[in-house]
Amino acid sequence: MEAISEPVDALHSERTRRFIEFLDSSLLETDYKDAIRLMLQRGERRLCISMDELREFDAVFASELLEHPAEYLPAAEEALKETIGAVYDEHEFAQFDFNSDTDFYLSFRGAFGANQLTPRTIDSSYLSKMVAVEGIVTRASLIRPKIIKSVHYCDATGRFHSREYRDQTTSFNPITTSANYPTTDPEGNKLVTEYGLSKYRDHQTITIQELPELAPAGQLPRSIDVIVDDDLVDKVKPGDRVQIIGVFRSLGGAQNNNASFKVVILANSLYPLHARSTSVKAVEKITDYDIKNINRLAKKQKTIFDLLAQSLAPSIYGHDYIKKAVLLMLLGGVEKNLDNGTHLRGDINILMVGDPSTAKSQILRFVLNTASLAIATTGRGSSGVGLTAAVTTDQETGEHE
Repeated sequence: MEAISEPVDALHSERTRRFIEFLDSSLLETDYKDAIRLMLQRGERRLCISMDELREFDAVFASELLEHPAEYLPAAEEALKETIGAVYDEHEFAQFDFNSDTDFYLSFRGAFGANQLTPRTIDSSYLSKMVAVEGIVTRASLIRPKIIKSVHYCDATGRFHSREYRDQTTSFNPITTSANYPTTDPEGNKLVTEYGLSKYRDHQTITIQELPELAPAGQLPRSIDVIVDDDLVDKVKPGDRVQIIGVFRSLGGAQNNNASFKVVILANSLYPLHARSTSVKAVEKITDYDIKNINRLAKKQKTIFDLLAQSLAPSIYGHDYIKKAVLLMLLGGVEKNLDNGTHLRGDINILMVGDPSTAKSQILRFVLNTASLAIATTGRGSSGVGLTAAVTTDQETGEHE
């Protein structure tokens, strides 16, 4: 058994050494030593790596990282931790508590080539590979803690005992551990769990659906589950357009005697996209000139409604009443609660009927490109869950949401 483990350990050490050389290299555009110091000053634990720079430094390592992340990603994260240990100064980074139990992670950016996918194009050939998937978030579960390491104290002997836990979503080790807490030590003495010394990690499951404008007309959009943990949780909400970079894995465990396996993406990078899906971060830049124009328009209270309606889809002539109705739908209204208990909701629906080629779809297309959280849907998916409120059951815990 030791004859098998020695070459594996040697390969792991070689990969770790090679990635340390990459982080130490002065020939790159990015100075990763400075990036690590900045990361520690901010109290963060995830370093962003450019795949293009890694590919330029060592094309084989970059290719193997995409094809076999289970073998290369742990070595790269270990190299990151060793590099941080070399540059860490407790006086310079007093706000950051660095110890052997501190976890550090890598995130990635840049070109992913053939591994740039959508929930529709991803298939079994990409299992156990690193992929980049774009989509719209349709569901985000509650944030729950996951046990990583438990510490127990024995009154009879005065000793501490610890146990580590890993599953398919927290480790690339194929051998998982039992989730049961130990209650007695090997001699049968009772153990008490020390919750303050135990180690936990935030854990969340989100579902991303392919972008509506990329889905074939008349077909239901495809979805895929994404596991995010630690510092990536609570970064997105339903309706956000995101790019997820992570490892596409099968969790195994066929259910109901069939051959289907649950597949998820274990995310290590999460980037918001622009509403038009141009892979640009969703940051609106409002200049002083824009603020002046907004204040100037706000003073035209009598004509502002007509002016905004004319500005909606300006390339389409006429249809003034339809544009006003769409504008009201776009902005929403104020809900009213009458004295007799009647509730009038502020949002309105529109039934738009007209002859062919009268710009019905183009007016709605303008709304899609204007509202950042708008969703275009057609056919069977029009009344599906996500557009209509519904009670769903969490498959992991059985709770109703």
